[in-house]
Amino acid sequence: MRIHKPVLRAMVPALVVAGVAVAAWAAWLGWDQQYEVQGDGSVSGPYQVWQVAGLIVTLLAAVVLAAAREHRAAAVGGTTVGLTLAAFVDWSGDASGQFMVGVVLVMAGSFIASAVVSAVIDSLPRDRPRTGQVDRQADR
Repeated sequence: MRIHKPVLRAMVPALVVAGVAVAAWAAWLGWDQQYEVQGDGSVSGPYQVWQVAGLIVTLLAAVVLAAAREHRAAAVGGTTVGLTLAAFVDWSGDASGQFMVGVVLVMAGSFIASAVVSAVIDSLPRDRPRTGQVDRQADR
């Protein structure tokens, strides 16, 4: 089976972004599995606010870079697939099966957030012409 170069060129950015998403999950959240019991008996965790914020900042940088390089589909798809896969693997030890609710929420949230960020980046003015567009300055 041979993959055509245009297909491969389209897949590489998505695979890179997905890899960044999985690695970011592992670095920020994957190592922390302990819930904390508070003095009043309430339970929190396993993640702290700073861990989730670090994950968001890391993914924001990856999505912005990919979208700025005009790989919007890769930014959205790679982030969504990477985070969904990481959440599934990390949380699948829950015997109740309720972890799938969280996985679906991660999938929906990462899709919406990365799509919004990609759309914002796409709407920003650029100094250079976009791929496939005629340079209007050269026509004058």
